[in-house]
Amino acid sequence: MRQWYPKNGRVILHVDMNSFYASVEMAYDPSLKGKPLAIAGNPQERRGIIVTCSYEARKYGVKTAMPLWEAKKLCPQLIVRKPNFERYRAASTGMFEILRQFSPLVEPVSIDEGYVDITECYELGNPYEIAKMIQTRLLKQMDLPCSIGIAPNKFLAKTASDMKKPLGITILRKRDIPAVLWPLDVEEMHGVGKRTAEKLRKINIYTIGDLAKGNDIQLRGALGINGIRLKERANGIDRRPVDPDSVSDFKSIGNSTTLPKDEANADELMKVFARLAEKVAYRMKRKKVYASSVSITIRYYNRKTITRSKALPNPISTEEEIFHEARKLFLTHWKEIPVRLLGITCGELVNTGEAVKQLDLFTYEKEAEQEPLLKAIDELQKKYGENIIELAGDKAPLPEKKGGSDTSFNKDFLFGFNEKKD
Repeated sequence: MRQWYPKNGRVILHVDMNSFYASVEMAYDPSLKGKPLAIAGNPQERRGIIVTCSYEARKYGVKTAMPLWEAKKLCPQLIVRKPNFERYRAASTGMFEILRQFSPLVEPVSIDEGYVDITECYELGNPYEIAKMIQTRLLKQMDLPCSIGIAPNKFLAKTASDMKKPLGITILRKRDIPAVLWPLDVEEMHGVGKRTAEKLRKINIYTIGDLAKGNDIQLRGALGINGIRLKERANGIDRRPVDPDSVSDFKSIGNSTTLPKDEANADELMKVFARLAEKVAYRMKRKKVYASSVSITIRYYNRKTITRSKALPNPISTEEEIFHEARKLFLTHWKEIPVRLLGITCGELVNTGEAVKQLDLFTYEKEAEQEPLLKAIDELQKKYGENIIELAGDKAPLPEKKGGSDTSFNKDFLFGFNEKKD
């Protein structure tokens, strides 16, 4: 089978689960199969937005991010289920475990998609055969359909997996790019959104082919270094390796929540911030990181959204510290009008061991009191390893569930993905 694999290049798969949340619900309850199904939030709490839907629902024009009332108007027989994230995380874990049976080089990029480098897996068969085995195993063992792209790099593999859904397998080679990709509108290219497309059109770039042949100076002027990167992608150039460790690469941790009703009472809004700070602090403790910046998001009743951030002199990690900084930002920038959504994000994260506090007069005494204990711990860690002792503060208790749902901006569903199994 070696002849099916390049001598110097890579063979990469992009595995993309089809209508993942809906498919998981159908696997859990087979009576839903073949019916128009939508996963959506609670309309009573104004989270009535379609998260995903089955292909049967899509035939009626139902789409992701569509308001639930509009979806029901298009498809009166639409079956609606609330998201069950624990169920989806469990299914995601099972999916990635199957992928790792084929190659150790598996890079999760979201709860329902990931890259697999199969360059050294030629003993299992040719690339198409391996993709078919993965697709079949996911379907038989988990009752979950997927589409798979096969290509020499991550960009082309991702592009290929979008071409045939559901249950498609697509091979996209560099030599196919001029005929397959270049005629397409530039906005159809992975990595190009509406705003980027608008900027490209201003310099007369309308198709992916125009981008592939674009002027470097114009592209850099319009989009900065990203303009050059997108031009490379349009020419099929993508040097990024499949990195299993990237699952733990995250730059920020945050949560947001939509309020049950528009709220202008400052005390009530502070209670929301307190809950968000608790959840963000919990997740930071799990990841053993400190934050060097805090930002808040405020969405008003009229949907106008602002984000404000602050760089911190000393890294923080506790619930109280996060709440304190978020509160100050909010009171500085709030217009004292009704709020629809609030969010807190901690950024510029550093590992606990790398977080060096710039001690001032107010923190020096507290830190000094702990110095003998910290020295003793340091000596034990040097002798027996870093994990021999963990501070009680680093053991994050599970946050109390207070109802409602919020949005998490981090790959928490993959926490522990790369941990060794006993």
